Amino acid sequence: MAEQKVKKGKDVWSLVTLAVFALYAVFLIYPLFILLKQAVYVDGHFTMSAFKEFFSKSYNVNTIFNSLKVTITTTVISLAIGIPLAYFYQMYEIKGKSVLQVLVILCSMSAPFIGAYSWIVLLGRNGIISKFILKLTGIQIGSIYGFKGIVLVLSLQLFPLVFLYLCGALKNIDNSLLEASENMGCSGAKRFFKVVIPLCMPTIIAATLLVFMRAFADFGTPLLIGEGYRTFPVVIYDAYFAETGSNHTFGAAVSVIAIAITAVIFLIQRYINNRHRFTMNAMHSIERKEIHGVKAVLVNFYCWFVVFLSFLPQIYVIYSSFQKTSGKLFVKGYSLDSYKFAFSHLKKAIPNTFLIGLGALAFVIVLAILIAYLVVRRSNAANKVIDTISMIPYIIPGSVVGIALILAFNKKPIMLTGTATIMIIALIIRRIPYTIRSSVATLQQIPMSIEEAAISLGSSKLKTFFQITVPMMGNGIMSGAILSWVTIITELSTAIILYNLNTITLTLAVYTYVSRGNYGIAAAYATILTMSTIISLLVYMKATGNKEVAL
Repeated sequence: MAEQKVKKGKDVWSLVTLAVFALYAVFLIYPLFILLKQAVYVDGHFTMSAFKEFFSKSYNVNTIFNSLKVTITTTVISLAIGIPLAYFYQMYEIKGKSVLQVLVILCSMSAPFIGAYSWIVLLGRNGIISKFILKLTGIQIGSIYGFKGIVLVLSLQLFPLVFLYLCGALKNIDNSLLEASENMGCSGAKRFFKVVIPLCMPTIIAATLLVFMRAFADFGTPLLIGEGYRTFPVVIYDAYFAETGSNHTFGAAVSVIAIAITAVIFLIQRYINNRHRFTMNAMHSIERKEIHGVKAVLVNFYCWFVVFLSFLPQIYVIYSSFQKTSGKLFVKGYSLDSYKFAFSHLKKAIPNTFLIGLGALAFVIVLAILIAYLVVRRSNAANKVIDTISMIPYIIPGSVVGIALILAFNKKPIMLTGTATIMIIALIIRRIPYTIRSSVATLQQIPMSIEEAAISLGSSKLKTFFQITVPMMGNGIMSGAILSWVTIITELSTAIILYNLNTITLTLAVYTYVSRGNYGIAAAYATILTMSTIISLLVYMKATGNKEVAL
């Protein structure tokens, strides 16, 4: 009887492996294959003409260097800001640290292009801060547009991710190591660079990849604030949706180049990470110390100034959403007109955000749990392939995923273009890696002996999985799910390619009205989106009992 149960369990999980692999084959591998085919097959003939067209024109090739320049600069600045911030936060008693942490989390969970729009209003040619400085000092500050503006927006948007990653790593450092180094005369800045940084290196490398990929794939920020500074995602979008005419073969070729570049970066990161891989388990976690005098002033000033600067765009967005408007212009006084318009027009944007987002999240959670179990408990060649495939969307720009899905499902027998279904599929593909990685990390910490004990007492493998293993994975699942959820509701690069008026979301509504110059309405939609993020975060904290999002 026991043998039959084991055999049945194995058969069930084999079917799960086949089902998951089939889903990835249909909705990821097949679309990417069609994308590659369109790039090299024209009128039934193999050709590399689109690639030649791209590399033969310097302004096309320059977009690669522009994207890499923006991405590398943003990554370096994000690390330079985020690592010290995490160190100060975990090592010392910061005034109002709970509020500080919540603000940092909120900064990391808003769409970057919203920050771009805010900084244009604050530091643009007629920006509030620009005019104030000019009036006060007579100095005309430099332009916010172009390379500098893109880097400013993305750096202030992405350094919180470094902060959140490093906070988790610092918690795993045993305090005795720091005490030992201090006894040997290694303290202060020397200890930070000689001890703390090497111990956190695997996490720093992981955070570097995340920031790099997010910056490289960002679409909205360069489009809004770039002013002619063309980057790779914008070129891909223009190739398919430019007003002057589209060139799908060229767009497919550029998409393939983008995949190749990000794949190379990912492999380099993996190689470096494997050379620095080790595990830590803190018996005595770092205890925050009280600081006084000048050191206390400098540390608190640094932490609060950086976070305030990062959160300033959201403060302005919320403020401007209550300003009175006349047409597209802000006028004196305050009103709820922008909110009245937001709720009376594009009524589908708000419900779509939650219906499409929650639909995607439900599938993300179920699939992530199954894939995590296959990877950890049923490790074999097939499941390792699934684990690798699941990470592909992590390194591919969202615009590429969107275009691949359109090419694959724009005709019968599977006609999905223009539907909510294709948007849900895209969001699942794009955002499932977060929940998978979090679920895998949690499941690896659950002893196999617990499941074996349940089975030995007569429980079937599936019953053990659903009633014992899944509940024990709860915190890991929730941690990944909240990050997946927030990135789902703020997704732009994929959604802007796939949506229509019936499937428009809050993020798309914000982008649409920003691009039209209706900043009051855009601010109202952005504020609703921010409040949705805050509520999601509070629900997560209440449900898990955690005071922070674990990355």
